[in-house]
Amino acid sequence: MTDLSPLIARPGPNTLSYFDPAFPDRRLILHAARPAEWHPDQPIVLVHHGVARNGQDYRDYWLPHVDAGGFLAIAIEFPEDSFPEYLWYNFGNLHTKDGQPNPRERWTFGIGPRLFTALRAQGITTSPQYGLFGHSAGGQYVHRMLSFGYREHIAIAVSANAGTYAMPDLAIDWPWGIGAVGLTDADLPALLDLPLTIMTGTEDTKTTGRFFPKGPKSMRQGPHRHGRAHAYHRLGHEAATRIGVHCRWQLLDVPGVGHDGRRMSDAAAPVIAAALRQGATRPAAPRGQSAAGDFADTATPASC
Repeated sequence: MTDLSPLIARPGPNTLSYFDPAFPDRRLILHAARPAEWHPDQPIVLVHHGVARNGQDYRDYWLPHVDAGGFLAIAIEFPEDSFPEYLWYNFGNLHTKDGQPNPRERWTFGIGPRLFTALRAQGITTSPQYGLFGHSAGGQYVHRMLSFGYREHIAIAVSANAGTYAMPDLAIDWPWGIGAVGLTDADLPALLDLPLTIMTGTEDTKTTGRFFPKGPKSMRQGPHRHGRAHAYHRLGHEAATRIGVHCRWQLLDVPGVGHDGRRMSDAAAPVIAAALRQGATRPAAPRGQSAAGDFADTATPASC
């Protein structure tokens, strides 16, 4: 078992190579942002980067927020040479390249939950819950992970600016829906009852980027990332109405922001911190309310 104490060795940035028990030959890199004062009763936020696999950048995006938020942020980097392409990351390694299903123990969606278990086992944190954030490809990873039951101990999850979604519709096959992977209507209530925040920049409407999903199945979800986020939220609430359960998903528009990991992290940090402080099972901002604050008018470089 990897000794995780270097993640809290000193205030500020700390980095550690890490091997998940299910993938002992595939290196991950943990980039931690520790607040100046750290106590084991403080919570953890697990952060998932975008397609650039730039975990250090995402750690740095969260570093300005850890003191005010009172949490330890850990960006889990999935290096391309260890977890190649979208099948291993965005889609969680559910299937091989030729479409054959992998056993659940080989799904990469379990990496974060196992890390949180290890952090508790080693006394890094005693908090019973953690926060979860993913942007772009990381937003795809986060919401798909939740769709398959990896929800234990999550106080709040934020999926930001995802390119495509596993829509909560059994009539749409994976990975654009949750059909053809063994899920049934009986699995929907727990997913819809999760404190999930779908966060989207109102300017995330460009469709010319290299990594924007343009295939016909992706385009059916909406013309751009901003539209697809709204569609995912709407279909969640429609599914809840159809089966007669409550949907706790929130939708937060971030005004004036495009496909920008730093500024979406800035928007998400206070929402997650508030939920963790409340021992939360629900985001602090009501549906439709902006979480952006004053930062929305500040120009910063865009990133994945």
